[in-house]
Amino acid sequence: MDDKQELVELMTRYQAADRVAAEALANRLYPLLHRFYSSLGDHEQAGDLAQECWIRLHRARHSYRPPDPVLPWVFAIARHTRVDVFRRRMRRTGREVTLPEGMDFAAPAPAAPPTVLPLLEQLPASQKEVLLMLKVTGMSLEEVARATASSVGSVKQKAHRAYQTLRKLLAEAT
Repeated sequence: MDDKQELVELMTRYQAADRVAAEALANRLYPLLHRFYSSLGDHEQAGDLAQECWIRLHRARHSYRPPDPVLPWVFAIARHTRVDVFRRRMRRTGREVTLPEGMDFAAPAPAAPPTVLPLLEQLPASQKEVLLMLKVTGMSLEEVARATASSVGSVKQKAHRAYQTLRKLLAEAT
């Protein structure tokens, strides 16, 4: 059984309240979600975003329709989760009051080391997202198109532009 078919089977069993399938599915999807969020620049909050996404996946599990591929469904929810968390953060930031100098209540946490190639950080978010879905998670063009709510042609164009930009950046670096 191939990987995609196994995910469909696990998701179907998860919908039927199979606890073993739920754990297996979480073990398979959580690293992909964490890597996805981390590679999009949300290094410090990648774990929180992945957990928030899993909660949303759990609540929306009834909306998955077998035998459709699981990854486009998951990454569509992951994208929406990221946007919603970003919007919530922006609303909260707009209402926060900054403290005057010298009123530090807690020492800042040490910065996490970057885990993504610096060149990927220079790509536009939509190109980076498409590239990660295609190359890191191994999704097909059709699956990425479904996950990003765009056409296959748009996905191809974003990937092509990302490759061009990366080639240019690599040439400049050497």
